[in-house]
Amino acid sequence: MATTLPVITSTGADAGASYDIQDAWLERVKGAQAVKDSVVAFHARMRSGTAATKTRGMVAGGGAKPWRQKGTGRARSGSSRSPVWRGGGVVFGPQPRSYDKKTNQKVEQLALRRAFTDRVDDGEVVLVDKIEFAEPKTKLMTAFLEAVGAGQDCLILVDDYSENVELAARNLPNAMVLKAASVNTYWMLLFKKVVITQAAMEILGRRLA
Repeated sequence: MATTLPVITSTGADAGASYDIQDAWLERVKGAQAVKDSVVAFHARMRSGTAATKTRGMVAGGGAKPWRQKGTGRARSGSSRSPVWRGGGVVFGPQPRSYDKKTNQKVEQLALRRAFTDRVDDGEVVLVDKIEFAEPKTKLMTAFLEAVGAGQDCLILVDDYSENVELAARNLPNAMVLKAASVNTYWMLLFKKVVITQAAMEILGRRLA
């Protein structure tokens, strides 16, 4: 089934052309599990893994035996830094670690293809001929997004970074400018709309195929 997207200008007008998305870029049958695995792995990689507690060997002090072994009527104790003492070490507390989850390249590609297909089928992909701003002004980006019907909660995919475009979107809390060569499944699904240029679509298509 051929999938065609209309191309519009940066002012929201019809560019008088359409774009045919190749079947090799789309996946409607499988890939749901790949999408989940990719997003879970992305979240895992974002974790710093720096939480740490001190074991009894790391807590300062506690070198002397608190009291003699016998004759006091109390339980024997060898260190005031024992985990059962207040101020002592922690037995099974967290230690610095990596939370990375590995997903192979084919799974990531399948996940991105399925995520992109879902956005296209839901009518949430806006294809524009190009994005160019004379100045790095937020009001220019806001006017552009309103003109193309994307709102301010959107992912903007470009073929290459433009300083004016990137700076114009920086003050919008729910908008992000990314290169099509570096977008992943998580970013593809996060925003309500995906705005993409024709040049970026070609780059994304090569990744999906």
